Amino acid sequence: MIARISILNDAELDKFRALIAQRLAELDSDDALGRDGQTVVTLDQQAVGRLSRQDALLSQSMARANQSRRDASRLALHAALARIDDRVFGYCEDCGEDIALKRLELDPTACRCISCASG
Repeated sequence: MIARISILNDAELDKFRALIAQRLAELDSDDALGRDGQTVVTLDQQAVGRLSRQDALLSQSMARANQSRRDASRLALHAALARIDDRVFGYCEDCGEDIALKRLELDPTACRCISCASG
């Protein structure tokens, strides 16, 4: 990838760094809350009935799926920070055109313009 001078000035890039840091902190907070839901469900038919156990297993499965989504989001946010450091943040990785500022504000992990993202 060819390094380009970013269309965004340093103040705008700092704003995106702060937004990404905030989202990473939110993910860390969500991780702490989700740990309990991922614990092993014990098989104790005296304490928990069959339907209660199935409900606990479903909750555990959903907690693990949520953790996977948080992990994917964390990777995307770190990739966005790397694009900021490489001065290519804000450019489409497919066509090289500018990504709309509003799109980046909504999703700072966006690495494609609307045209390329929609196919």
